[in-house]
Amino acid sequence: MQVAVIGTGRVGLVTCLTLANLGHEVVGSDVDEDKIDGLRRGTAPFFEPDLEEAMVRELGTGRLSFTTDASEAITPAEVIVVCVGTPARADGDANLLAVETAVREIARFARDGAVVVEKSTVPAGTAERVRQLLSRGGDGRQVHVASNPEFLREGMALHDSLHPDRVVIGTTSDEARATLDRLYAPMIESGIRFIYTGVETAELAKHASNAFLATKISFVNSLARLCERIGADVTDVADVMGADPRIGRAFLDAGLGYGGYCLPKDVAALERSATRVGYRFGLLNEVQRVNDEAVEAVAATVEDAVWNLEGKRIALFGLAFKPLTDDVRSSPALALARRLLAHGAEVVGYDPKAADEARVELPELRIAGTLLEAATGAHCVVVATAWDEILETDLVTLRDAMTHPVLVDGRNALPPDRLHEAGFWYYPVGRAPVAPRHPILVSER
Repeated sequence: MQVAVIGTGRVGLVTCLTLANLGHEVVGSDVDEDKIDGLRRGTAPFFEPDLEEAMVRELGTGRLSFTTDASEAITPAEVIVVCVGTPARADGDANLLAVETAVREIARFARDGAVVVEKSTVPAGTAERVRQLLSRGGDGRQVHVASNPEFLREGMALHDSLHPDRVVIGTTSDEARATLDRLYAPMIESGIRFIYTGVETAELAKHASNAFLATKISFVNSLARLCERIGADVTDVADVMGADPRIGRAFLDAGLGYGGYCLPKDVAALERSATRVGYRFGLLNEVQRVNDEAVEAVAATVEDAVWNLEGKRIALFGLAFKPLTDDVRSSPALALARRLLAHGAEVVGYDPKAADEARVELPELRIAGTLLEAATGAHCVVVATAWDEILETDLVTLRDAMTHPVLVDGRNALPPDRLHEAGFWYYPVGRAPVAPRHPILVSER
């Protein structure tokens, strides 16, 4: 099939690669000339495991190409997939200007019978707006609208797209469903679960899924605050909860909270969508409040551990919002850095992939080239992103580089017994602090 993908960001580029891998002729379109030039050379504008290797492979087959000319992509396409950004406005509403702009281009150039697929995360009811905009041309062309939300994890996006646990198809016409069945025929034949719904249901399901994941994270972080007050262990509590198949263990890890592009904006967008139709979804406001509180709690632990923040060097291990990505949007690590800097600390960050992005996002943050460089002379190390490199570091070498052997584990990623043996004062989240086996006095350093 001839397929156009509008937008070549994290979702759009992965969508291009997946559909090309399924055997379709895919043209990715974007207004950013520099980005398109890089994509044509096989260079991705962001880090995602295995992405560039897949790009080179699909470009080599001739099934994948990129253009800045929207008409070149749209005119021959049987399926037009909209993958533009929907960032949050100041009030939490999703900004759909890029969606509208894309749809106006589609209305100009789409062929009769084409199917426009929403893959951008949009509020329920957006498809009706898209239909109205497409129909205003009045030239007799029939263009169908469908919703096919993505459920990708950054760091696993290509795998999740090629091997999804479910594919949601929301349509209002038999023609659109038949077209999308042809688009995904290899996946359907392989036994992947396809869920067919109405368009509004598919749109809402995406926001609901992300909001529920965020709710699990905020729930366990609220439990962490309770555990700290009564002496329970939040990791053990989560293990007990997760053993119940009705609950599951995923997203029950206490720490600095959720971040990234999707969860924060989708929680806010769902709350705003509910408000717009007259329903007060107060739970989502609390989810957002608890997530902010999680950063404050770790910051308070750091301050308590070093006494006064003024003049103290704090090493921040990890700057991306999660491992296996360079994405620092709404990163809890950077939120923590801002708070520590505002209280007079010297903060030195390290991240194996997100250093350049963090430098742009927070210019006052010092960036180190290695873990050991960040930790040298530090009064405290904070684990903010659980990269394997951080978890596998030699703790004795780390301890010896520091001024004070204090480690605050904002992700509960390190085993307390290792920190105990290595001589650290160890402060996890929602668990009891651990003293070193052989304390080293400050005067000895």
